[in-house]
Amino acid sequence: MTPGIMVEVQYVSDEPDLPDKRRLAKWVSTALQCQSDSGSPLNERIKFNPSLELTIRIVDAAESQQLNETWRKKTGPTNVLSFPFENPPGITLPILGDIVICAPLVIREAEQQQKSLDAHWAHLVIHGTLHLLGYDHLDEVQAQQMEQIEIQALHYLGYPNPYYFV
Repeated sequence: MTPGIMVEVQYVSDEPDLPDKRRLAKWVSTALQCQSDSGSPLNERIKFNPSLELTIRIVDAAESQQLNETWRKKTGPTNVLSFPFENPPGITLPILGDIVICAPLVIREAEQQQKSLDAHWAHLVIHGTLHLLGYDHLDEVQAQQMEQIEIQALHYLGYPNPYYFV
């Protein structure tokens, strides 16, 4: 059983047709469910929380670039950044963290990769949520595990495999 999820959304980008809070929350919930179904020990982080919280901030390229340079020491904007929340010692809060998504870059990537915009948004929200849960793609084993959960979640939502390019 997937715990409840409270998603706060901050719209900073002025791009048109951004996904609404309901869709964003559905994509987060699907990521949590598929992660839980995977049998990964990481689901221990969310198992005992009756309710989880996270923030999704949809930004422009300038803010994405500033955050990417500050936190990852990489030049330019990036499509998604995840900032997992770390509980202070002795305190347990049901906060997963923050996901920052660069709207203009998502739109450009969807066009370049010939993907539906909705599918690309869903993929990046799922990808960012998995990062908040501790998943990463620093080595091949981690990347495959994370990609399988993403593919499963997107399939459940009716979207194609984002890693299959024709």
